[in-house]
Amino acid sequence: MRRFDGAAAVVTGGGQGIGAAIAHALAAEGAAVVVAARRSDRIEHVATEIRSAGGGGKAWAVQCDVTDPASVNDLVKAATRYAGAIDILVNNAGVAHSAPLAKTTLDDWNRVLAVNATGTFLCTRGFISGMLERKRGSIVNVASVAGLTGARYIAAYAAAKHAVIGLTESVAAEVEGTGVTCNAVCPGFVDTEMTQESVERVVAKTGKAAGAALAAMLASASQRRLITPDEVAQAVLALCDSNGKRPNGIAVTIAG
Repeated sequence: MRRFDGAAAVVTGGGQGIGAAIAHALAAEGAAVVVAARRSDRIEHVATEIRSAGGGGKAWAVQCDVTDPASVNDLVKAATRYAGAIDILVNNAGVAHSAPLAKTTLDDWNRVLAVNATGTFLCTRGFISGMLERKRGSIVNVASVAGLTGARYIAAYAAAKHAVIGLTESVAAEVEGTGVTCNAVCPGFVDTEMTQESVERVVAKTGKAAGAALAAMLASASQRRLITPDEVAQAVLALCDSNGKRPNGIAVTIAG
């Protein structure tokens, strides 16, 4: 028996990077996976990879904008139609942003809060009722070390990820003892397209070489190396594993 045989999962932001790694890892452990994101081509690719990997992997792609309540409602309906009752929700959709506070526009602020914080709220609200009715379910929110400690030039991003941690702890308090759990993972810099885009922004602003820019970023987070997406995925799976007593309301730091 694989860890999640018979379970159904939804992964937002599942078209690339951490989300794609989580979707693959859940499927490899037997879960039927609904991969959600705004870009249909990317999620279709991930779902096709899962179905083609052997082992009878089940996966569906559902386009969703997590900042839009109507789109999230459609995701809830589609996920249930395809995979059945949802046992695992991974709120991974997110965007990064860096700029001095004085140069952070209100549009920047609203966009970063909408995707990272409001999207996590909307998806959690959409799926939690069914989990509570069945008295089982795992919600894992992908936050960041920036959700635990602020740093220069990331005011909007840090505020949004702090909100994700606060939401995680509050939901965990509500569901304590119900059979549903809510936890978070807090990675540092991960080897993804998002981190590469951050490196490119530093290069453009400072003129540093890409290697030097990455080294400076890692040093700012006290990391020796980039974290792999699979390391984050394995932490998520551990928080969802029902073979033992699952924790509730914790934030797991993955700092490389």
